Amino acid sequence: MSSQPVMQTNLEGVPLVGRGKVRDIYDLGEHLLIVASDRLSAFDVILPDPIPDKGRILTQISLYWFEQMADLTPNHLVASRVADFPQMLKPFAAQLEGRSMLVKKCKPLAIEAIVRGYLAGSGWADYRQTGQVCGYTLPPGLQESDRLEAPLFTPSTKAELGAHDLNISLDETRKLLGAELADEVARRALAIYARARELAAKAGIIIADTKFEFGLLGDELLLIDEVLTPDSSRFWPADQYRPGRSQKSFDKQFVRDYLESIGFNKQPPAPKLPLEVIEGTRSRYLEALKRLSGRGLE
Repeated sequence: MSSQPVMQTNLEGVPLVGRGKVRDIYDLGEHLLIVASDRLSAFDVILPDPIPDKGRILTQISLYWFEQMADLTPNHLVASRVADFPQMLKPFAAQLEGRSMLVKKCKPLAIEAIVRGYLAGSGWADYRQTGQVCGYTLPPGLQESDRLEAPLFTPSTKAELGAHDLNISLDETRKLLGAELADEVARRALAIYARARELAAKAGIIIADTKFEFGLLGDELLLIDEVLTPDSSRFWPADQYRPGRSQKSFDKQFVRDYLESIGFNKQPPAPKLPLEVIEGTRSRYLEALKRLSGRGLE
């Protein structure tokens, strides 16, 4: 049974910092409140139809991973239960419960820390054209969805809402962030991915690739935003994995495939989604949560 979808939150009297593709962010002074809505974006375009419970599912998955990665990197989480939030947020419990996090106020880094363990998506397209993925030369003769010998750190810039991110090299990342910080981000991102891949494998899920966000609190580097969710990763069912083709997935590739099939030009406005695509997306996200954490929606 799904709850009433939340396309966007409205917390009267609480300063709104902004709305991203999925999250609404509020300023509470020392901390921020991040609320995961049920909005869905594909090809950097926000779709008109919400996916019921999506924000709750994403939040529960992120909380699971923050717990699993606590010894590898500190993160920005302060609290995730409305009971532990400041008093001013209590009247909005119905909007917030299960889909919000009180977090430390960090300065986000200017890059997305992407790790690829398999040859898919733009990495596969890049390889077919150049034999490389984001500047890394790979052996010839690889197939779509092949496992890479070693995971690759392939950062990208962050585009404005509605624009596309651009892949950049590690050298460019060092120029952007400074060599020491860039190298530490790469080290942590690869370490988190390695552990996640191992844990997910036990749940019958292949994490093909994922993107992390990091931020600075003073001089301290923290893992922020969402972590290893179906919005930020490619999750493939291991028992159906076959190299040489695109894979079945527990992520929004299902929606991308539908949009490609109807010839969507990847520019706003996006078309409405049929009910079976909405329900199919929800069930895939929920399956990912259940497999990874062993829990359903709380």
